[in-house]
Amino acid sequence: MTDTAELIRRKQAINLAVVHSDAEAFVAAFPAWLEITAFISALRAGSVQPPTDGVTPALTPQQLKSGGVIHVAKDALFSFCMTASLKGDKDAIEAVETPLKAAYGDDFPGAVALWSFRSPIAEPISLEDHVGQAAQKMLSGEPIPPPMRAAENWTTGLRFLEKARKSNFPQEIIYPLALWTRDKWGETLEKGIAFLQHIEDNVPVLREVLDETRNDEPFVANVLLKMAPAVDRELNDEAQGFLRSLARRG
Repeated sequence: MTDTAELIRRKQAINLAVVHSDAEAFVAAFPAWLEITAFISALRAGSVQPPTDGVTPALTPQQLKSGGVIHVAKDALFSFCMTASLKGDKDAIEAVETPLKAAYGDDFPGAVALWSFRSPIAEPISLEDHVGQAAQKMLSGEPIPPPMRAAENWTTGLRFLEKARKSNFPQEIIYPLALWTRDKWGETLEKGIAFLQHIEDNVPVLREVLDETRNDEPFVANVLLKMAPAVDRELNDEAQGFLRSLARRG
């Protein structure tokens, strides 16, 4: 059936692949996700009619190169690479790329998403550049020097949160991001407090934010909000308001 219920069903499949960085599941769900999003967009625009047999039509080679399909594909692949990076799983990214190339060719839909996770980024400009630069460090496995570690973790957390909220997979990225945030700041509490600003003030605050047991968007936002002074980050009124609104629990 080609309707919202089918969209939800296919979205659930690719959601699970993204949140678990499951390359095999992602590759299996990817074509169906592109098909249903393209078809429903066309249906809403009035350019197609519901199929009489209720089966979502496959995409033609021309449709696979259309701007709308490429945008959806890039978002899905970028989201998958973000969660894989948070786990340091370089193999998962390779395992997604190889079968997609086999199915669609080197210029497969969304292939440009991989550039951010591989190409050198000397001076990041866009949000994707910043996320990609941080992700490449995660995937390299090279540890950040201790004096810089907390500050870089803070910046990475903010960039990933911002990007997640612009994605079709916000919660699927934010859950692994929350686990990563807890791990990195727990490590700071155990081994890196000497490199924080105003230790006597900020260590109790760090303990308090880590006492929260839920791994969700409010937790990530609260860590960023409360730990900004500890890594000498000044938040303007807009940034503070943004993080406060996300950290607030209903």
